[in-house]
This record gives sequence, structure tokens and C-alpha cells, in this order.
Amino acid sequence: MKLTRIAQLGAVAAVAALTLTACAANEGGSTAPTSSESQAAALSGNLVGQGASSQQVAIQAWTAAFNQTNPDAVVEYDPAGSGTGRESFLAGAVNFAGSDRAFKVDEIAKGGFGACAADSGIVEIPAYVSPIAIIFNVPGVKSLNLDAATVSGIFAGTITKWNDPAIAADNKDATLPDLAINPVHRSDKSGTTANFTDYLSANAKDVWTWGSVEEWPAGVVGEAAEKTSGVVEAVKAGEGSIGYADSSQAAGIASVKVKVGSEFVEHSPEGAAIALDASKIEDGRTDGDLAFAIDRTTTASGAYPVFLVSYLIGCEQYKDENVAALTKAFFQTAVSEEGQSSAAKNAGSAPISDDLRTQSLAAIDLIK
Repeated sequence: MKLTRIAQLGAVAAVAALTLTACAANEGGSTAPTSSESQAAALSGNLVGQGASSQQVAIQAWTAAFNQTNPDAVVEYDPAGSGTGRESFLAGAVNFAGSDRAFKVDEIAKGGFGACAADSGIVEIPAYVSPIAIIFNVPGVKSLNLDAATVSGIFAGTITKWNDPAIAADNKDATLPDLAINPVHRSDKSGTTANFTDYLSANAKDVWTWGSVEEWPAGVVGEAAEKTSGVVEAVKAGEGSIGYADSSQAAGIASVKVKVGSEFVEHSPEGAAIALDASKIEDGRTDGDLAFAIDRTTTASGAYPVFLVSYLIGCEQYKDENVAALTKAFFQTAVSEEGQSSAAKNAGSAPISDDLRTQSLAAIDLIK
């Protein structure tokens, strides 16, 4: 398995932003230290994670912040996909996982988490909240209004041309070509796919009949592309293409406004935050397991329900005390106000609320 030392990749902007933030705080008077800043001594050693490609830019920012107070610690993260990350965490091949979906209750009940000490529970921290952009490449068209049934029909293969009446009905001012639609989906096991298909299923289950799935259903139309970057490149390269991608990697690409209630809403961190506010933590979870049941059918004004909550997943108890300390401090950095602000600036994510931060820090305190 090839891992990427992200402290050296793309974190320069995050370091600069965090340094400026720290300077501004000093000029304005004393502030309460973050959890990582208040550590008695800097940590050292290697912390290895794997998982969601959606989190990659945010993890770069968090690593930059973490290394400011722990310069001898190395964080390695392989953005191989949510499913791969969870599987590696189960196998004990990595210390933590990043995933665009939490472990299911029955998966946790089976146990066998190789990264953890015997009989340890797990913590799942909703550290990254981001809209999923529905991106497209249609000559002469920069924005489209689509309701859930139309989006579902496009990805199910029942709507095949860009000038289809269902698309034209909500885009009367657009010049829609007689061009074949090429839906692009993830080829790998993906939490982004799980969240996207969850939206389709919740809002148009009579059109999208495959439910919420991490792996694209066999036989369903479209082009397969690996990881978020692959979907983005395929859409950019192919006229008539449409796909879904974490918005952190969708800048500058035409995107869909989805229908929520009576309005059409474009993807934004603010819209994702409003939709998250309409959701609750699932029943049956432990104090350290903050997995959300997302309300995809909210009609709250400004809500953008096509979004993901991506989790940092670790052990309540590790076999190695130093790994536990590194994981705990890194997770604290990620959910801190500074960490969330840096991720928002660099990845376009929605910062978690103060209440959720309090819950998350309590869950992280369970790590030993």
C-alpha cells in the first residue's frame, strides 16, 4: 500500500492561513488554547490513515496545523476511498480511517477491529461536512435547475438526451442541445456514491430503485471513473457528461441547482450546514459514535441535501499508547475551531457547529 505524506503535499496555503490566524489572535489579546496546543509535550511518531478522497484537502490542512505543535510527528493519509479505508482499519493495516459513511450498527457489533485493542469500541467523528456537486459539461450551458426525479432519471438511464422535456421544463431560458447524456459514476467503493444515491433513493425511489449503495449497481448506464478526481476529469473531458463529486474538487465546473421545496439551490457549505441541522444522530449509537441519520427530504429554505458527512474513525482503546495519543491529538485538531476554519478555507467544507464540536471533543476524550 502506497501512502502519501500529506504534510508535504498542498499544505502550504493551510500553513499560511493558520499562521495569519494565530498572529491576528495574538494581536487581539489572549485566546483559549486549542486541545492540541494545550498538550504538555509535543508528540512524535507516525500516524497512518486511509480512506475518503473527499477529505484529502481537509486532512492536508489539519496536518499542517497538527505539525505546528507536533513538528516531529508524521501523518500519512492514502485517499484510496471510503470502503478501502474502513476495510484497512478493520484489518489493522492503518491507525485510523476517513469515511464518507459511518460503520453500520451491525458491522460494529461483529467487532474484529484489527487496529484496536481487544474488545475496544470505536469512535466516529463527523469532522468534514461538504456538499456534493452535480457537475456537467454541456456546451453553452453554465447552470441547470433539476429536481430529484430528473437527476435520478439521468443516472438511472431513463433520461438520455439533454433536450429531454423533463430537463427543459425547469430550464426555459437555456438552449439545450440534442446531445446524448453520459452519466459518470465512481468505479470504486465510495462513500460519496453512498451519499449521492441516498439522496436519489430518498427523493425519487420510484425512479432510482437501487437504494443507497457504495458500489455503483451493475448494469446501470454510464461511464465509470476512479475516485473523485477521476469523475471530475471524465466530466471535464467529455461533452454531454454529468457526474457527482465533492465540491472541494469541483471549482470552476458548471453545476446543477437542485430543487428543495419550491426553490432551486446550488451547492454551498452554507446549504450543507442547513441540511445537516435538519438531521440527527442515529439511534443505537454509543457516546463515541456520532453517526448521523441525514434528512435528505428537508424543505428548509436554503438547504442543500446532496451532501456528505465524512468521519474520522479511530479506536476507543489502541494497542499502542503513542498511537492513541497521536490519534487523539490529530482528531482534536481536526474538530477545533481553527481546524474547521482552515478546512473551510482550503476545501470549501462547512464548519461543524459549536454544539457538535462539544460532542465530538467528548467522544475523542474516550480514546486511550
